[in-house]
Amino acid sequence: MFRILTLKKHTPRWIILIIDIIISIMSIVFAFLLRFNFDLKNQYFDTIHNVILYVFIIRLFLFLITRSYAGIVRYTGTKDAVRIILVITYSNLFYIISNFILFYFITGKYIIPFSIILIDYFVSIFLMTSFRLTVKTIYAEANNLFKDVKHIVIFGIDENAITTKRVLTRDTEIKYKVEAFIDPSGSRMKKQLDGIKFYKEDDLRNIIKRANISELIIADKSISALKKQKIIDVCLEYDVNVLTLPDVKDWINGELSYRQIRKINIEDLLERPPIHLNVKQIRKDILNKTILVTGAAGSIGREIVLQLTKFHPENIIIFDQAESPLYDLELELKEKLNFHKFEIVIGDVTNIVRVNKVFQTYKPDIVYHAAAYKHVPMMENNPSEAVRTNIVGTKTVADKAIEYKVKKFVMVSTDKAVNPTNVMGASKRIAEIYIQTLQHKTGTSFITTRFGNVLGSNGSVILRFRQQIEDGGPVTVTHPEITRYFMTIPEACQLVLQAGAIGKGGEIFIFNMGKSVKIVDLAKKMIKLSGLKLGTDINLKFTGLRPGEKLYEELLADKEKTKPTMHEKIMIAETRKYDTEEIMPKIDTMFMIIKNHDNFEIVGLMKNILPEFISMNSVYESLDE
Repeated sequence: MFRILTLKKHTPRWIILIIDIIISIMSIVFAFLLRFNFDLKNQYFDTIHNVILYVFIIRLFLFLITRSYAGIVRYTGTKDAVRIILVITYSNLFYIISNFILFYFITGKYIIPFSIILIDYFVSIFLMTSFRLTVKTIYAEANNLFKDVKHIVIFGIDENAITTKRVLTRDTEIKYKVEAFIDPSGSRMKKQLDGIKFYKEDDLRNIIKRANISELIIADKSISALKKQKIIDVCLEYDVNVLTLPDVKDWINGELSYRQIRKINIEDLLERPPIHLNVKQIRKDILNKTILVTGAAGSIGREIVLQLTKFHPENIIIFDQAESPLYDLELELKEKLNFHKFEIVIGDVTNIVRVNKVFQTYKPDIVYHAAAYKHVPMMENNPSEAVRTNIVGTKTVADKAIEYKVKKFVMVSTDKAVNPTNVMGASKRIAEIYIQTLQHKTGTSFITTRFGNVLGSNGSVILRFRQQIEDGGPVTVTHPEITRYFMTIPEACQLVLQAGAIGKGGEIFIFNMGKSVKIVDLAKKMIKLSGLKLGTDINLKFTGLRPGEKLYEELLADKEKTKPTMHEKIMIAETRKYDTEEIMPKIDTMFMIIKNHDNFEIVGLMKNILPEFISMNSVYESLDE
């Protein structure tokens, strides 16, 4: 029966008004009794019926004017309490003014003694607010009786943890019970917060087993990447959902909402300690310079543009042929970042006339060349386009950089250029070689940066797995032993800017990518993080290596070594030196034969330029034989 009542929209407002009037009458009667020590024979009790009528009229009038009864009682909040205090204050001030008027100008008597007005003031406020809070509590508790309880652990003991606990308590849709706070330091074991005990990180397994924990919320934003991974691994082992808070700056109106507490994602799981950049050095390199970014609509190019805005360039020339992503980037720069010192230019890096016009018009000081085709299977089937964009496009932009006396040219390359097994990687390595041959012929500094897979970039395996999970599977992995290096997009682009700032020219910078990740383990963790069970809710399927794909990526070629730089995450590859007079005729020949679109002729010449280019899982393996 009570369940049916709690489902009603709300109590009629006229009932709340009647209750408030009754409370007002009870309060004034109680004030009289208290003031005169419950002596009913006191002279003031002879006129109490007039006082009650007087209070009734005044309070009713003010209730109707202020509509203090209009709030939904079960959602009573601070504003409702303030409204009640104001009504009582106004009415009792009216009593005081009436007393003065009656005493000095009419009867010479007070209608209500001042002490009674004071008592009534506090009693009325107390009773009206208590009534609303009591109803609110009863409703919440009665409603919770019919809900399943979610047992929660909160990692952290700071302000964020307290806020998280209180947000959970206030949630009306689900009943939460916070079972424990995990103290990251482990130094406050005998203390409590809001009646809930602190535990050490090592106690997490026991808490999960004992209290049937369904969710863990990471409230401590200062948690290290290593500790976060350890906590998540324990939770995944016991099928506990892991949630995290948004940054404080993203809280709505400065307050946290339960709907903002989101599931942890694979990017959080793979993140590493933040990179410490030499900001002064990068700012000195970028400040008041005109910067050209090619491929600016792609994942890396776009992030480079966003990172550049922090260092106050004179102008950023955003160059790409993808219209819609460029428009999205334009809106983000203007509306989110309030940055306006940029120009959007649509064009193709292989179009020499268009590229020349860009250099002629804007005269950039620095070029970040991120434009490239990068999908391995696609380029394996279209080698002429790989050569046209990745090699010819690079040559076109680099040659114009020399012609227009650009100070610095930074090329974004890939770990797939190391001992390439596919057309895409080979095309990027030949582009690297061409860039290196230019270093000794000009005043432009040519710098190459080389790194592995980027989390969340267009075509990333992460995005593919996420889509497959949303579609219900199966999640496809090419091989059970395949591994890859991963970086976040901001991390990779920060290192590109840092390498560009420290580069003198001729270097190939490689980035510390951390440990390689087994792709099948990545897929399994993503399935678990989605709250699904492998083999029950979704399947995992091995499809075989794709054309040109290899099991393990490398950052250095066999004959390459590295030397350190001033930045711990960046190293310089000591690469093989190529004879310019020997290599350039071959590259020029390649530019001629791509017009015929003869795939085997093109790939054959690439292999002639790069003896280390050995095809894998590809029709071009016959050329190696």
